Amino acid sequence: MAMEITAINEKQFFPLNQIYFYLTEGCNLRCRHCWLAPKYQDGTHTYPSLSPKLFKSITEQAKPLGLSAVKLTGGEPLLHPQIREILEEVRASSLRLIVETNGVLCTGELARMMASCNDPFVAVSLDAADAKIHEWMRGVPGCFEKTIEGIGNLVNAGIKPQLIMTVARCNRDEIEAVVRLAESMGAGSVKFNVLQPVARGKQMHEAGEALNIEELVKIGQWIENTLSASTNLLLIFDHPPAFRPLGKMFGNSGTGCDTCGIFGILGVLADGSYSLCGIGETVPELVFGHADIDRLDDVWNNSTVLREIRKGLPGRLEGICGECLLKDICLGNCIAQNYYLNRDFWAPFWYCHEANSKGLFPETRLKKEEML
Repeated sequence: MAMEITAINEKQFFPLNQIYFYLTEGCNLRCRHCWLAPKYQDGTHTYPSLSPKLFKSITEQAKPLGLSAVKLTGGEPLLHPQIREILEEVRASSLRLIVETNGVLCTGELARMMASCNDPFVAVSLDAADAKIHEWMRGVPGCFEKTIEGIGNLVNAGIKPQLIMTVARCNRDEIEAVVRLAESMGAGSVKFNVLQPVARGKQMHEAGEALNIEELVKIGQWIENTLSASTNLLLIFDHPPAFRPLGKMFGNSGTGCDTCGIFGILGVLADGSYSLCGIGETVPELVFGHADIDRLDDVWNNSTVLREIRKGLPGRLEGICGECLLKDICLGNCIAQNYYLNRDFWAPFWYCHEANSKGLFPETRLKKEEML
């Protein structure tokens, strides 16, 4: 794929803080809500994965650009046939390790390898404390028990994993149960993701299996104001910053804004392509180069897509996002999803747009002229 390059005129430097490596095109689960929709991989089918040699080449090129951390995701990163070699490379490089996994393949050996890396952070997907509900969401019978075992292996290795639950209509009553399970297992935090209307998640929205905006806003308030007071665990509800109490973002026990850091990240797909993030799997125009052909510094500094984003955010955001007082922090929440849904980076984020249409967007987060 050709990559459009323009000369750099701006003097501002954007450090490449973190690379998201989508290590595999395959996954061992068939999650109903996945925003990437990887191919199901079992014993009879295999799909491309990033070579360790290319992984090392990319990270070495990225260090002079400011690289401090790598995130291994997928597909399912632990499905990679050479995951041990990749983990060893991360350990040897002293880069911070972040892993997103479904936990099914997380053996004691792999957990110990992750624990040996620099400041490891591991997030494990768990959509219910009830096996039937979790497995309905994940699409593969028997995966619940293996996920629980994987979480236990991480804890035994000295890692306090974050559990990530995607909230839908079928599992909304499991929220507190997941928190209690996380407490009992020694997890470090629980993050509740909103089911996004992208790829398979779009199908769930269309089928009425996602919660509506009124329900989401109410659940977010309950988690942040009531449920979080009942536990020592850090609880995060992944709605846009405009809906979060300032104390939750900037107070002594705040969690920050947990935005994606679009100015400092880059995606690498399993075939070695450079992409805005994993969205390049389903939106080809957000792929802008290949590690076998293009130098990383050229991609990072000169690709038209990245330059447009850097120049446009947050000033070009439209609709309710353009009027939000937190737009300098939020940056449109997820412009990759904005583009997926509207083919427009600057379109308002769907959650904020729907909340505003129902009169649920916090007035205190709007420009004063909008409140008059």
